[in-house]
Amino acid sequence: MAAMTLALPIDPQANQLLVSDPLALLVGMVLDQQVSMEKAFSSPYVLTQRLGHDLDAREIAGYDPEALVALFAQPPALHRFPKAMAARVQEVCRALVAHYDGDAARLWADAADGRELLARIAALPGFGRQKAQIFLALLGKRFGVQPPGWQEAAGDYGDPDAHRSVADVTDAESLRLVREYKQQMKAAAKAKATGA
Repeated sequence: MAAMTLALPIDPQANQLLVSDPLALLVGMVLDQQVSMEKAFSSPYVLTQRLGHDLDAREIAGYDPEALVALFAQPPALHRFPKAMAARVQEVCRALVAHYDGDAARLWADAADGRELLARIAALPGFGRQKAQIFLALLGKRFGVQPPGWQEAAGDYGDPDAHRSVADVTDAESLRLVREYKQQMKAAAKAKATGA
């Protein structure tokens, strides 16, 4: 991965891990739902501390499920739903072992174009189209993973001027704008649900 930076307001070592370890970045994206971005993307670092070493897709894929849940649930829990998310992370690691020899970077290393990369990401357990597009935008904008057509494949998240997701966070101001956008989306969804 190109040396890019993430500028999330989390422990500098947690940010550094996301930049240096493709699996940590992917795990952060898996956890990025129903918790803050900061919580989701700092949890891979906390997990490495609890394991005592770097993340390894093969190890996590073969980990005893109950022991993995215990690692996720240990206070402070890595996610609001430690049991479900431990299982999801394990499913993603199993998919990496089955299709990419356990190497998260191979998920994107040789994708022919943006559409193929989007399809690969969307094939991972728990990655719907929107989540896959956000991760594609994150790879393209922050890590220089830019196969032909990546911006189009990422949809609105690929827009260089967008402030929609973790892919657009470069400093405190962009984080504020992303938060505002997410709050607007939540409010719109709530209004739609209540028929307002």
